[in-house]
Amino acid sequence: MATLSEVSYSPIRVLVANGHGLFRDGLRGLLEAGGFKVVGETADGEAVVSMAEKTRPDVILLDLAMPRQDGIEVLRRLSTAGIPARTLLMVSSTDKAQVVRALKMGAYGVIPQEATSQRLYESIRCIMSGQYSIGKDNVSDLVKALREENGSGAISRQRRFGLTPRELETITLVVAGYSNPGIAQKFSISEQTVKHHISNIFDKLGVSNRLELALFAVNHRLTDTNS
Repeated sequence: MATLSEVSYSPIRVLVANGHGLFRDGLRGLLEAGGFKVVGETADGEAVVSMAEKTRPDVILLDLAMPRQDGIEVLRRLSTAGIPARTLLMVSSTDKAQVVRALKMGAYGVIPQEATSQRLYESIRCIMSGQYSIGKDNVSDLVKALREENGSGAISRQRRFGLTPRELETITLVVAGYSNPGIAQKFSISEQTVKHHISNIFDKLGVSNRLELALFAVNHRLTDTNS
């Protein structure tokens, strides 16, 4: 019979997808030393989806530059296949446009290949908790990059998703990087009222945190002022 500690503790299951054999071996060693369980590994981008279906990992550690099929295309296929694992994309260099593209394709985080083992562990645990792991980038930086990627053409804000005028104003401030106290001061309302507005916004838009809200808002032009 399993002990209480065995029942209560289940290591995070990781699938390693990286095209470089020595680097992949190093990742396996680091992950196992950190208490994670490596359930599989592959050097072939086209094999990631089938291996994920077979091994059922919690997290896929995915190299952007995979052979035969790059990381972005793999992300698209994982999303289409409905794979529930959360993906952490490893890149040789990062820029905000690349981060935004990966997030839009379903990644929960982006981490540079030169990151420390501690940073890797923290990123995996972060995305397992339901958060995004995006390093030093903040919401307003990513929103700016997303706007640049989408272009600046004016689109009428016809779909309001049942949002009230005050909720739309709140979204605009969240996207601008305001904290709850900052929003409360801006509107001369209590922080509890701000929390209530944000909770309603999350429910109406089907998002769960500020980053998802910001990405959704920019994608659907909810912060456009010309509508």
